[in-house]
Amino acid sequence: MLEGVIVDEGAGRPEAEMVKVVFKLHQDETGWPPAGSERLWAVSLGDDLARLDNVPFFVRGYAMGDVVRFATDRAGVHWVQEAVRYSDNCTIRIMPGEGGGRDEVRQAVLDAFAPYGVTGEGIARFGMVALNVPGAVDVASVKKLLEEGEEDGRWEFEEGCVTEAWRTAGR
Repeated sequence: MLEGVIVDEGAGRPEAEMVKVVFKLHQDETGWPPAGSERLWAVSLGDDLARLDNVPFFVRGYAMGDVVRFATDRAGVHWVQEAVRYSDNCTIRIMPGEGGGRDEVRQAVLDAFAPYGVTGEGIARFGMVALNVPGAVDVASVKKLLEEGEEDGRWEFEEGCVTEAWRTAGR
């Protein structure tokens, strides 16, 4: 089992406190993302509010720790309506250069960022890793590692959700 990779998304999470919230996704001209929606675990904050509890793979503009408002449909699905409060976290997605579908390749990516206090999850089906970069870490060093890895051909990356501190780091 990979460290930092959720295999059983419900494992160890108290059912009464956790909910799944759903984001509607919009594909770009290339057909990305490859899904119409993404479900994320969230901590229920009562009523129609929840705090995201895992890293989005496809949703843009949101990060782990963000508080969202949702509307529940007749089928009981909690559809995200808006952000209520953003965390200081960033979401960065990495596509390894080779072998992203293999556990050890995704784990090597997670291991490269762990010393910086960055966590994440991998998804074999799409051969990618989604990182949660907390605002309290040295974002300039994390950004530098990302850029070096891209220059070396180890991976490509996408900024799924970044903060002002991220944008200005390393300038």
